[in-house]
Amino acid sequence: MRPGQKGTRKLVERYGERLVCVRYLYDAKLWRQYKTVELIVSSTAWRPNRRNPRRRDDDIVAVRIAFEETELRERAERLGAVWRPAQKLSEIAWGDAKRLGVADRVVSA
Repeated sequence: MRPGQKGTRKLVERYGERLVCVRYLYDAKLWRQYKTVELIVSSTAWRPNRRNPRRRDDDIVAVRIAFEETELRERAERLGAVWRPAQKLSEIAWGDAKRLGVADRVVSA
């Protein structure tokens, strides 16, 4: 139950803004009712780390290979890369992009 709902008012008076939720648990064997509360104990600033998406080696990714990088482009094409002229990107399997050393050039969707 959220703070302020029926059955939580006394706990809101007791814990105030720290109260997150209230739960009622019932034990039919022992004929008992348990009331639990979830409280905020501390609050600090936090910024999550950016995670790279998990990929399998056969996932297709878009990679930016410059026109002047002729040798790299040819190696990618031999591995099955497909040129997409509208986007100016090559599509290649993730495993092949790692082998070519262009994994850091993957363009996110």
